[in-house]
Amino acid sequence: MTINYTTEAVDLLRQLIATPSVSREEHAAADIMAHTIRSYGMDCQREANNIWSIAEGYDPDRPTLLLNAHIDTVKPVTTWKRDPFQPTLENGILYGLGSNDCGGGLTTLLQVYRHLSSHRQSYNLIYLATAEEEVSGADGARRVLPLLPKIDVAIVGEPTGMQPAIAERGLMVIDMTSRGKSGHAARGEGVNAINAMLDDLLWLRDYRFERESPLLGPTRMNVTMVNAGTQHNVIPDTCRAVIDVRTNEFYDNEAVFRFIREHVRSEVRARSFHLRSSHIAESHPLIQRCIAMGMKPFGSPTLSDQSLMPFASFKLGPGDSSRSHTADEFILVSEMENAITQYIRLLDRATF
Repeated sequence: MTINYTTEAVDLLRQLIATPSVSREEHAAADIMAHTIRSYGMDCQREANNIWSIAEGYDPDRPTLLLNAHIDTVKPVTTWKRDPFQPTLENGILYGLGSNDCGGGLTTLLQVYRHLSSHRQSYNLIYLATAEEEVSGADGARRVLPLLPKIDVAIVGEPTGMQPAIAERGLMVIDMTSRGKSGHAARGEGVNAINAMLDDLLWLRDYRFERESPLLGPTRMNVTMVNAGTQHNVIPDTCRAVIDVRTNEFYDNEAVFRFIREHVRSEVRARSFHLRSSHIAESHPLIQRCIAMGMKPFGSPTLSDQSLMPFASFKLGPGDSSRSHTADEFILVSEMENAITQYIRLLDRATF
């Protein structure tokens, strides 16, 4: 019997759209994924709401390829004109929350895993559907990746128009606080915490990191929030700011944090360091194979579970990143069909 992989991917995606799976509430969608994998006659394992399957014939002496995409979605924005949880197929366009980000990658990669597993490859193959990607949650990829065998390379099925994103920006959020002393504004008493932070704000605005990436551009620091004061006639004794840092592949989050701490007078505290910039060499055999197929490598400004992977990885998936997190999100059935064809062409009998 010939399997119509596109039809099966679309049918599964429609089930997932109809099953709300906002981050940290993916249990029902994870049930669907587990049931579907088992219905294909394949074993699967589960940790929290993360689901994975290891293809038969695993051999620790062979390299291992991970196919990954996430189950969860963001909350629907208020400007949806359609029901975000009603999968609607019109003229080859499938509408619904999570259809583009990243249900298309999630469901097509599962069909590709199914196909590649049906005959022996030169590598081990693992399929992983992760939870909490949209919130970088502790019970998503961070929880499940340590449970997997050693991975050599991963494909993350984020919407890239089926072009390989071989570098991805990292993210670090820093809370900055300056201290002063309250007093009556009319008498000029106290020490203004806003003034105490001004030099730091100017340095953050003007500093430029030296190493610029040809794929991602410079590492950027942006002050995105500032808060101080309680009322107009009281000198503020505390000023708080939030710094959004987007690193390229040349800079480590911890090193950037230490550098910032050395150059500002205010107190600084990083919320985390684990969302790192990632990069795979253009010379990697799978990237060279992408190029030979006419694909064009690029650098991605958006964050994904790739930032948590301590091994070579790149993003490659159907859909368009500009549709993610938008009202009336959609994916084309033709994009899913093309993705399955391209994935199989890229990976069947591949070596790396």
